[in-house]
Amino acid sequence: MRKRAARQEVVRRIVRREHVRTQRDLVDHLRKLGFPCTQATVSRDISELGLKKLHEGYYVLSEDLHLQRMVGELVVSVVATERFVIVKASTGTGQGVAAALDAADREELLGTIAGDDTILAIARSDAAARLVADYLERFMTAR
Repeated sequence: MRKRAARQEVVRRIVRREHVRTQRDLVDHLRKLGFPCTQATVSRDISELGLKKLHEGYYVLSEDLHLQRMVGELVVSVVATERFVIVKASTGTGQGVAAALDAADREELLGTIAGDDTILAIARSDAAARLVADYLERFMTAR
């Protein structure tokens, strides 16, 4: 059971960081990270984790789907600077976008503070801030 939980946590990280388009891609990523598995195993993981395939052709975690929609429709810009990510959104939508980002439960993110149209996301490190910014920018380009 522990092996499955560890593998699924790695699947979550891979899906959040890479544009995974096929189960085969996911099998290859897992093998490179020391998790030998079959496509059938990955298929079960996809089902258990509730992964969805976007019309852009790549997998996304179900809990990230809401955030993807919010960012795709409402976010204007994303800037990472040191441990902070500044997110500019449409007027009046800052708190909703921040709530969606908090709900995504990113391990790199400590929390957010939201105003009317600006969100300050505080990351664990400079590198983590860049990961969060890249993650959000990926959703912006999916428009």
